[in-house]
Amino acid sequence: MSVTDQQAAYVLHSRPYRDTSLLVDFFTLEQGRVPAVVQGARRPNSKLRASVQSFVPVQISWRGRNELKTIIQAEPAAAMMFLKGNGLLCGLYVNELLQRLLQPFDAHPRLYVYYQYVLNELVSGEDIEGALRTFEHRLLDELGYLPELNQAEPDGIYLLQPEEGFIPLSQPSQQQKAYCFYGWQLSAIAADDYTEIQTRRAAKRLMRLMIDHVLGHKPLRSRELFQKM
Repeated sequence: MSVTDQQAAYVLHSRPYRDTSLLVDFFTLEQGRVPAVVQGARRPNSKLRASVQSFVPVQISWRGRNELKTIIQAEPAAAMMFLKGNGLLCGLYVNELLQRLLQPFDAHPRLYVYYQYVLNELVSGEDIEGALRTFEHRLLDELGYLPELNQAEPDGIYLLQPEEGFIPLSQPSQQQKAYCFYGWQLSAIAADDYTEIQTRRAAKRLMRLMIDHVLGHKPLRSRELFQKM
């Protein structure tokens, strides 16, 4: 039986499995998203229960030759990151993005570092919007979904075509405006410089357009929760 030891990880999502267990998607530093069964985690006296909570850095070990692994050890590596209010909702959103977009066992160590960065920013609450835009940018770029941002003329107008990239336009139609961006906005987004309010708005629009394109017609539950609250 294949065993993998001591992997740094966070819980992205969990759901009940059989009578007392959980199905958990972990985001690991070395192997990306790892789907696994945590046996007995729903029992009140389970030693693993406290280690399969969201926003807790953990060290996990698993066994199994199939895609669905079985956790054999899980220990907190640090205290839970305390998120509240908008920070908590944004944390759930970030977790859902990773769970939906990452393929199993496709490692993205740089993205893992950006995930830790965005969680720290959500805890501090100083610039949640800027942190989210940076994370969305790096997520889409790391997975190969984001068109090239740095080839635009500052005063040019560019139409986003998700499959082909940005197409220069002289005069966009009314229907095209939702997909249009100035070159200086794209350059600022490329540098994760969100000091200008117009850049923040453009970045939010761009990331939402690209994320919706990648996810298709299945909406994000975390976004629906935002709207309800």
